[in-house]
Amino acid sequence: MDEIDQPQPLSPEQEARRKARRARARRAKALKAAPPSEGKAPAVEPAKKRVPAPKKKVNRPKKPLTTRQAKDIPVMPPAPAARLRNRHRSIFVSLFLFVVIPMLVTVWYLSTRAIDQYESKLSFSVRKEQSESALDVMGGLAQLSGAGGSSDADVLYQFIQSQALISKIDEQFDLREIYSAGHSRDPVFSLKRDATIEELVAYWGNIVRIHYDRGTGIIDLRVLAFDPAQAQTIAQEILRESADQINKLSKVAREDSMQYAREELDTAVERLTSARQALTQFRLRTQIVDPFADLQGQMGLMNTLQAELATSLINLGLLRNSVTEDDPRLAQGQRRIQVIEAQIAEERAKFGVGGEGPGGEDYATLVAEFERLSVDREFAEESYKLALSAHDAAQAEAARQSRYLVAHIEPTLAESSEYPQIPLILGIVFAFLLLFWAISILVYYSIRDRR
Repeated sequence: MDEIDQPQPLSPEQEARRKARRARARRAKALKAAPPSEGKAPAVEPAKKRVPAPKKKVNRPKKPLTTRQAKDIPVMPPAPAARLRNRHRSIFVSLFLFVVIPMLVTVWYLSTRAIDQYESKLSFSVRKEQSESALDVMGGLAQLSGAGGSSDADVLYQFIQSQALISKIDEQFDLREIYSAGHSRDPVFSLKRDATIEELVAYWGNIVRIHYDRGTGIIDLRVLAFDPAQAQTIAQEILRESADQINKLSKVAREDSMQYAREELDTAVERLTSARQALTQFRLRTQIVDPFADLQGQMGLMNTLQAELATSLINLGLLRNSVTEDDPRLAQGQRRIQVIEAQIAEERAKFGVGGEGPGGEDYATLVAEFERLSVDREFAEESYKLALSAHDAAQAEAARQSRYLVAHIEPTLAESSEYPQIPLILGIVFAFLLLFWAISILVYYSIRDRR
């Protein structure tokens, strides 16, 4: 009655262990049933003989288990079946609410409500004139316009995003009317009608996308609009305003350089005038046009007197050898010599300190003053020449446009809509929603486990 249809066979090791267990049970039962003998010690159970494990036979058919053997095999309880609990349901519900539904809403909005946007591309950079004028004697006067092209590009990068440029373009084309036309249908990508200037500046970053490469100084712009012609018109206006801004910067730099050159020239002219007036006053006071020429005349006079004195001394010596002491010619010769010596002493006194030259001053003081005035005049003349050259160079620099805007890509006219980029937006929204949902679930269960 208790037999099973298909008994499970046992391995040889299991059969050996089962037989050894039954043998031990039979021996223990026999010892309990045998009566104890008098005067003899109880029989000691012999040591258990180790039963060698039978060799494993290959490809030997296994005997089916009997009913008793099958009952001795322990039966493992079946694993409990997985059940869907409440927390699992809440996770799926939250996934549906925070990820699936928002994604469906986003797909519906981008497919049915979002208005197509057209793109106009342009690219430009600032270039600086590198040619130098022939009047650049001061070394590098062609750089009077100030900073180079890269710094001008930095200025334009900030100017394109400034409220000043946005206000100018809004006054000409009414940006609020252009970008708020589809607000009733597409409030996400459109501007509201009563937007303030601050809101328009914030919206400007969505419709004018700028990329500036500081290495090359090239600025790339992408202007978006709901109409391709409007996008191209706004891009052209941005290019024109940028060129005007560069011209204004160049004009201010040229005016500053011209003002500095004019101030330097005025200072040099004033210095030269003062030096020449001081030299004129010296000549009027001393009645000497050139003290060095007058000094040369005085030295010629001294040489003449020295020659006359030598001639008179020789004649007087010859006369003494040929006439008596009371000869009147001797007295006349001696008086002539005395007069010449007195004249020489007087002329020599003019060159010493305290001597009276022209104007009552000694020649040493006159010559020193004249040299100082001459050096001042020469320095003033050289300064005037340099200042005049710098002024002429500044005028030549101002006459040509040293910095200008170069448009590498003129504003283009789009034929098809490329924005909004639906696949990219959907990917970003899905990644953000999924990340937000996963972090929220982890935070919730971590807080609950702590409690």
